[in-house]
Amino acid sequence: MRSENEPPGQKRRSVIEDVRRAQIIRGAVETFAEVGYGSTSLARIAERVGISKGVISYHFAGKDELVDQLVSTIYREMVEFVVPRVAPETTATGKLRSRIRAVAEYVDGNRAQLLALAEIFSNARGADGRLLYGHAFNEDLYRSQEEIFRAGQEAGEFRQFDTRVMAVSLEAAIDAMVSYLGEYPDHDIAAHAEQLADLFEQAVRADSGAGRTAR
Repeated sequence: MRSENEPPGQKRRSVIEDVRRAQIIRGAVETFAEVGYGSTSLARIAERVGISKGVISYHFAGKDELVDQLVSTIYREMVEFVVPRVAPETTATGKLRSRIRAVAEYVDGNRAQLLALAEIFSNARGADGRLLYGHAFNEDLYRSQEEIFRAGQEAGEFRQFDTRVMAVSLEAAIDAMVSYLGEYPDHDIAAHAEQLADLFEQAVRADSGAGRTAR
């Protein structure tokens, strides 16, 4: 049984092993999305992939490690999709709007992945009963969005406000957009993203007159 980050000196996985791990993760995504977190087991994933449960146990220490790698894989894919669409923007406003649009575009083309994440985020808990993927898990997202907000404030594009509060609010709004699409598959998420971008641009821009000056 191997972990994703192998200790120094340990033999690297072969291409065949990497392909098998990717296959198992895809099978897990489809299973979580179809039957939910509580009904997803290693045996059920193995059945979907067409392998034995023992093969999954060879590559992953258990359901928890498989879930962790699934989440990491989807987030990495999302970052690789979103970042190139945001990076060319030269203004903080452009980056804000492009990020919302890019997330919506990724979600629209990868619905099974997002349904799987929704199941995991709502149900996966640690030994202490707390959600494994709560606000602390979003820390990197909050910080990266805060950088955009601060850059906009320094450039005079955005008014003064608490960047952490605004970052948390933005992520919550994006999560709601994604979960709504899960409940209503025919929802126009591209139009939703545009409305959401308009809303946050109005909230943060320097001439909006909204809110009080942050201390």
